[in-house]
Amino acid sequence: MIGNLLRVSKNELEEYLEDSTLFEQRIYPEEEDHEGDDIEDENLLDIDKAWEGIFYLLTGFNLAEAENATPPLSWSFFSGQILDEEQDVGYGPANYCLPEQVKEVALALKNMPSNELKKNYDAVKMDELEIYPFGWAADTDGGFEYLSHHYECLRDFFEVAAKNDQAVITFLN
Repeated sequence: MIGNLLRVSKNELEEYLEDSTLFEQRIYPEEEDHEGDDIEDENLLDIDKAWEGIFYLLTGFNLAEAENATPPLSWSFFSGQILDEEQDVGYGPANYCLPEQVKEVALALKNMPSNELKKNYDAVKMDELEIYPFGWAADTDGGFEYLSHHYECLRDFFEVAAKNDQAVITFLN
């Protein structure tokens, strides 16, 4: 399960809320539309399998207890605002944050440096809580570094979205 985030304008978000197939076409373009192209969407962030580990470090909760996490840090992945309850974009529907919420998330992330996150890193506990992708205690070398790298990308991503007054859509695939 790969965590993805997409920065969009408020107008784009409204279009996707009105017709979620447009969102699906955006994230899964038809092959023939881009054959031979190596197009990378600068507004799309793939944080690999680090999403639940980062969520845990930020909130102290795993996915099963995500509803207990407090905003704005919990909104970084699961805002509780669903794009389309009926649409499965890989592993369930997409969540979104409005531009105002994105600014709150960006500020909270800015105030949470990686060295603060390290205080919350407990590989044994993360395995007990079944934090995806599992096996944290076995990875004695790079577990936190892996999460820290992707966290920095997440923080930068939200900073750009906030500066550009964009909404953020999150989804797992």
